[in-house]
Amino acid sequence: MHFTKQQLNELAPRFRTQLINSLSGFKSANLIGTQDKLGNTNLAIVSSVFHLGAHPPLVGMIMRPHSVPRHTFENIIETGVYTINQVNSEIYSQAHQTSARYDRDESEFDATGLKTEYLNDFDAPFVLQSRLKYAVKLVEHQHLAINGTELVIGEIIDLHVDGAAVQEDGFIDLMSIQTVAVSGLDSYHTTQALSRLPYAKK
Repeated sequence: MHFTKQQLNELAPRFRTQLINSLSGFKSANLIGTQDKLGNTNLAIVSSVFHLGAHPPLVGMIMRPHSVPRHTFENIIETGVYTINQVNSEIYSQAHQTSARYDRDESEFDATGLKTEYLNDFDAPFVLQSRLKYAVKLVEHQHLAINGTELVIGEIIDLHVDGAAVQEDGFIDLMSIQTVAVSGLDSYHTTQALSRLPYAKK
């Protein structure tokens, strides 16, 4: 099957969105935990989190255009802090439900049955049921003019992970904590390891 640029542009919007979202392959599924200055909590699933650097530990994510209320993005800009909580096989259905449009005074935690957890006096909620989660401080934000999306970059300042998943060299065995991946907009997957390969040299 082959699609030209013109054919892609002429596709039905929902079909095109699903098709293009599938092109980048399996992506991480993470829940972004925030709250506003009044303490109202918010939780949103994102599949755009990416590693940006280890020294210092930086993580980025792309957020949708701010053309309508985006409570997660607004809370991050307002407070400067947020949490990233990996989705596992026991909570993926609840995590997906956070993508529904809730009012600002409705907490996705309450709506989905996911539990808030506050750790080390950090001013944003973690997801109790997540087995790998970290506290993030906003360090940079850029508006991307090409399509109106928002690039959010944060520094990891606190990490919480099941100790049994961390191997001697620092590698985290995500399979052992049932981390799931997402493809397209709504397809969730468990993974099967092939092997770890040695550092590639010429």
